[in-house]
Amino acid sequence: MGIRVAVAGASGYAGGELLRLIAGHPHFALAVATANSQAGQPLGAVHPHLRRFADVTLAGTDPAQLADADLVFLALPHGESAALAAQLPASVKVVDLGSDHRLRSDWVYGLPELPGRRAQIAASDRVAATGCYAVAVILALAPLIAAGVAAPDDVVVVAASGTSGAGRSPQPHLLATEVMGALSPYKVGRHQHVPEIKQATGARSLSFTPVLAPMPRGILATVTALGSGDPSAVLHAAYAGEPFVHVLPDWPTTAATLGSNSCHLQATVDADSGRLIVVSAIDNLGKGAAGQAVQCANLMLGLPETAGLSVDGVAP
Repeated sequence: MGIRVAVAGASGYAGGELLRLIAGHPHFALAVATANSQAGQPLGAVHPHLRRFADVTLAGTDPAQLADADLVFLALPHGESAALAAQLPASVKVVDLGSDHRLRSDWVYGLPELPGRRAQIAASDRVAATGCYAVAVILALAPLIAAGVAAPDDVVVVAASGTSGAGRSPQPHLLATEVMGALSPYKVGRHQHVPEIKQATGARSLSFTPVLAPMPRGILATVTALGSGDPSAVLHAAYAGEPFVHVLPDWPTTAATLGSNSCHLQATVDADSGRLIVVSAIDNLGKGAAGQAVQCANLMLGLPETAGLSVDGVAP
């Protein structure tokens, strides 16, 4: 019997990715998977790709169903995690993939690559996993601001995300006929991840334009900032020992991160404006959600940080 982990919100895309990673994890055993509207359904009907758990029945999302687990992953819609987490015993470790506990709470912010954060995560029973866009931008920007190479003001981000980032609930603007062959900006100048990015990087002014891209998974973020120096050298120094962050010799692509817990980076100085440019690629369901959550869970449980996680993507 391995370490018993539970997934609340298992019927969604992030929940399904958590289950896939749990299925291949050398130390985890699935205690229970819960859902709301899909409760009572076999997992094989909801996630047909998860053959190992095909006969597992989704339970209702009730604290009593989760209380016997060693660790609970909360993959619930934003705004729904806090009430459930408050009803779980203190003895149960919790990783929240939602936004409820990310901003200045008593939960530890779950990005191990931030300075000093790894030890905090390992010592914590309550960890708030990062937002998907936030992971891509923070890993690109935080070392540059910390090193004094990038100015914290006038940071500009344009980032494209696959449709799975919007969740699994049916929405007209996510229909294939609306998405295929189109790039669509949304929440321009008012995205919910901006405060999180500023809090984690030290940026004071950030303009963010998210773009919906016609692909299921992946985020490609282009981050520009005023500054001077060699941004690529700073990134190499910051991530030299990191298992999941890779500074490439060429420019990143989302295809190379598919199915992995990796973040790919490259940087340069714009020849005309002199602005620093960093391009970051992740799988939004991997390093941007479920993979990052498992990485944090490994630290919380005293396991090897890389257990059950791949640095390699899937191609083509």
